[in-house]
Amino acid sequence: MNSLRAKYPHDDIKHRDIVFSGLPLDQANQAAKLLNRIPGVLCQAFASQHRVAVQYHMDEHSLLELETRLLEAGFHLDNNILQKIKRTLAHYCEEVYHDNRAIPEHNIKSRDVYVKVWEKHPHGDHDETPEELRRYL
Repeated sequence: MNSLRAKYPHDDIKHRDIVFSGLPLDQANQAAKLLNRIPGVLCQAFASQHRVAVQYHMDEHSLLELETRLLEAGFHLDNNILQKIKRTLAHYCEEVYHDNRAIPEHNIKSRDVYVKVWEKHPHGDHDETPEELRRYL
């Protein structure tokens, strides 16, 4: 399978497996043909394992979107409990990724300036006990 790394050098490229039920036969090959027509998606079929390996950039596609396209085209995903858990976890991780990308980046410099000012400002964290009495204990 070719790599998307040349176009996207960051870690936002996902490699996922989509597993199909055993019947109807040849779903993996047909699904690979369909997914390879989508711009930004690379797909390789493993027919004997009833699965396809997909590679896509997170800003362009999601596993949920690709699975939805396959389901709408009449493909049958493997619905055993382990595959359901794997899919649900991948969907959750991708949703969190997109939610986190929507949060603006914190301005660390303004926070550092505030810390420096706070260090020089007299406040309740200073011990007013004279130095000689602190060692008297």
